[in-house]
Amino acid sequence: MKQRIVLHIDFDYFYAQCEEIRTPDLKTKPVVVCMFSDRGGDSGAIATANYTAREFGVKSGLSILAAKQMLKNRTDSAFLPADFEYYSDMSEKSMNIIKKFADVFEYVGRDEAYLDVSEKAELDFTKASHIAQQIKNEVREKTKLTCSVGISPNKLLSKIASGYKKPDGLTTVTPNNISEFMETLNLEDIHGIGKKTQQKLAAENIETISQSKSLDIFELINMFGRKSGTYIYNAIRGIDDESVTIRAPMLQLSKISTLREDSVDYAFLEKSLLALCEKLHLSILKENRMFRSVGIHLTQDDLSTKTRSRMLRNPTLSLDELKKYQDNYSRRHLRINLH
Repeated sequence: MKQRIVLHIDFDYFYAQCEEIRTPDLKTKPVVVCMFSDRGGDSGAIATANYTAREFGVKSGLSILAAKQMLKNRTDSAFLPADFEYYSDMSEKSMNIIKKFADVFEYVGRDEAYLDVSEKAELDFTKASHIAQQIKNEVREKTKLTCSVGISPNKLLSKIASGYKKPDGLTTVTPNNISEFMETLNLEDIHGIGKKTQQKLAAENIETISQSKSLDIFELINMFGRKSGTYIYNAIRGIDDESVTIRAPMLQLSKISTLREDSVDYAFLEKSLLALCEKLHLSILKENRMFRSVGIHLTQDDLSTKTRSRMLRNPTLSLDELKKYQDNYSRRHLRINLH
């Protein structure tokens, strides 16, 4: 395959860092960005937290009440409502700086992007490292934000590398040290190898990347199917041929609702999901957009989450299509979990 140099840019604790920049006095305090629910009070979940708060165990997805309990001895803690308009503005300023360094720029989200710099770096990883440092310096100078950068021959490794020395890190994985780098990782560090995959491997006494390499591609396909098995075989070896692709920022529309009370009543939950579908559809019509991807995210009373999504065959703006997906999800997943 043609040699490439790919950068992955990942902003550190982005929402909380934006709040620290807006209010510098917060830098030494635990900062927790919250998604407050319509139940009122402290009902809701954590969107992100700065590293000071993370030292106490606070992390994304945790309930606000649980986070406050963890930080009960830090009376200087700041629990702030998420301000997505402000975060989007900070992101746009940063991405406009970053994209000028790329041969090909791929926007992933407010705090994340891929850059193919193969031509600008002349396939030289030392030059690519200098480009990455220039990006970090200019972003910090103009927005005060810090970001971590991973550099490697592909997207998979660059994403792993950007998280290797957070915060404010810069990690380079050259073609010659891929194997050495992979040996420093855990299976869970590889995108796409989740808990269920790890459990299945553990049942075969496979718990490390080194051990997983003892399985040939046919054994992995037999265990996980052709697509997943082939992906795992390549991923544990640091192999990835996905291109950096120019893509406009996708518009994501969502509606979030917290039930007035916990419930295992299927009819009530289904009715609540239908109401969300109707509200979401109104937003879609107002934006004059079509949608192609649909997803549902549930947080249960033990704070565990379940997420399901589906790519539709064709773009649509049909409310019936939304309801059809919701009905299919309810029948396949809610009933299983409630009975």
